[in-house]
Amino acid sequence: RNKDTTRDEFIFYSKRLMRLLIEHALSFLPLKSVTVETPQGTMYEGKRFHRQRITGVSILRAGETMEQALTAVCKDIRLGKILIQTNLDTGEPEVGPAAAWHAAWHRWHLTNPLSLPPQLHYLRLPKEISEDYVILMDSTVSTGAAAMMAVRVLLDHDVQEDRIFLLSLLMAEMGVHSVAYAFPRVHIITTAVDKRVNEEFHIIPGIGNFGDRYFGTD
Repeated sequence: RNKDTTRDEFIFYSKRLMRLLIEHALSFLPLKSVTVETPQGTMYEGKRFHRQRITGVSILRAGETMEQALTAVCKDIRLGKILIQTNLDTGEPEVGPAAAWHAAWHRWHLTNPLSLPPQLHYLRLPKEISEDYVILMDSTVSTGAAAMMAVRVLLDHDVQEDRIFLLSLLMAEMGVHSVAYAFPRVHIITTAVDKRVNEEFHIIPGIGNFGDRYFGTD
């Protein structure tokens, strides 16, 4: 959080947090008991992931920074990307089906009346994702609007709501409440929750612009 932290240190400690966050999130996936034989010829009972596949989906651009930590602990995982931006000129998002999105947006807008809806600018998802457990990644979540649209996109591709895990390094209480209210079966996992969002919808006390600090574009 320190504004004087160098970029190298910021990246180093961000990666540590990402790895811890993802390892913790994986512990919530369904597991089954398996028995294996050790090199000593004895039997040992452990746990193994019980379902079909895990897919990682990053919300660009900052969410993409979490992909390396995910691929480091999940072998041969498939990855998708979503680019979502808030439209300052119009009040309509560019995603469908419209009725489903507007229902979720209306629920969120009741508690966030001053914010405009986001727009979907780019989408690339793996094929046959409907049966997967999806790790949805964004480095920070302030109002929750972008995260909500990303969840809506996944639901539109037939991903089950209770198989979506939203992971973020830092979230504002507003974002947590908004996503949980609109999609109560989505799993929300973060390393920290801050109290406030200011007039520009920045998290307070926050961490600054994560993407700028990570990529050195500030």
